[in-house]
Amino acid sequence: MAFPVRDTSNISIEDGNATVRGWIQEIRNLGGISFIIIRDRFGTLQVTAPKKKVDPELFERLTTLPRESVVSIGGEVKGSNQTDLGLELIPSELAVHAIADSPLPLGVVDKVNVEFDTRLNNRPMDLRKPETRAVFSLKSLLCDLVAEAMREHGFVNVHTPKMVASGAEGGATLFPVDYFGRKAYLAQSPQLYKQMLMSTGMDRVWEMAPAFRAEHSNTVRHVSEFISFDGEMAWIDDQRDIMAVMEDVMQYVIKGIIERGAEHLEVLDKEVQLPKTPYPTLTYSECVSLLSEKGMEIAEGDDLGTEGEKLIGDIMAEKGHDMYWIVEYPTAEKPFYIMEKEGTPYSHSFDLDYRGQEISSGGQREHRYEVLVSRLEEKGLDPESFTPYLEAFRYGMPPHGGWGIGLERLLVKMLDLGNIREAILFPRDMHRLSP
Repeated sequence: MAFPVRDTSNISIEDGNATVRGWIQEIRNLGGISFIIIRDRFGTLQVTAPKKKVDPELFERLTTLPRESVVSIGGEVKGSNQTDLGLELIPSELAVHAIADSPLPLGVVDKVNVEFDTRLNNRPMDLRKPETRAVFSLKSLLCDLVAEAMREHGFVNVHTPKMVASGAEGGATLFPVDYFGRKAYLAQSPQLYKQMLMSTGMDRVWEMAPAFRAEHSNTVRHVSEFISFDGEMAWIDDQRDIMAVMEDVMQYVIKGIIERGAEHLEVLDKEVQLPKTPYPTLTYSECVSLLSEKGMEIAEGDDLGTEGEKLIGDIMAEKGHDMYWIVEYPTAEKPFYIMEKEGTPYSHSFDLDYRGQEISSGGQREHRYEVLVSRLEEKGLDPESFTPYLEAFRYGMPPHGGWGIGLERLLVKMLDLGNIREAILFPRDMHRLSP
């Protein structure tokens, strides 16, 4: 009998018999008959045990195991109009691989609210929930889609060091580590290495890897370790070349989530909308004016802030736009490597915002050696600390630019999750270093 599952790695079938392997999700003992629900990564199967037809010892063992115990159950597969699969298993053998302790720290299918910290403290148990796993199935798909899109645009996948001698944006948010008696740091981003590669003839590179920020922020948006999706491209005319590539990639990725992630979205009861194109563009100064019109006063040059971003998101939503660009931020607020817009206090920079939250920053980089050294000094940074980076600029660097996208921030906004930690298997923040 054919067994209608997407993957049979946990099911062995031969001559109408099958062996299923998984966790006991639920046992309903009705006296003369018992129903045991077995769960694996693909779903559940009902094991039906009529007391008169099943060996008494087997019936006793099956119906007294604690929930979440790990078992293999063999028996005859029969059709059933009482189960979602249209099948059930009549058991004839049982192997118990692990007996779960009781009570459970949290239920897998119980409709009981559990504190988020309790979920994170018991993450392996929390990840047994189909809706929790669905988030990470979509995250996996998201990574695949990014790789496909970047390959289509001619980018080379690279891997840069995660232990570095200096930070891309100074030392305020760096995690120091001991490196054979010398001070080193966990990388904030691959920024400096991406730019160095632009001098090599590798004109388009991208990377998806962990990044670390020692920010003293305990919010639903901030964590100390996250996955950063970075790209850098050479021979650009201006930042619009970068924005055009990013827009194509975002549309490809979101469309792929909608089409290829439909079953996981259904588990989560989520609907994802494909943003309208082209993404509209606002300047930083226009945003300051819009916020002022809404009664939120921000001085020219100040950060828009979380509330400012949300309000701009509301304004854009009224116009039917989920994704939009904010460009030309004040140079003073941007890192040293962002190119200044000559004759103005603004820069060739952009943020990509998604429904009221920044998910990406980027822009055109300063590729002129002398100007780059001056910019470092203006920011109070010692150029000698950046010697290996600067060497790449001394011997010929083409115009270039790029971006960094917080992968989890993108996923959280796409799925309308309440906390970035929901999109990280084992989150790291100011207060959490385990599990």
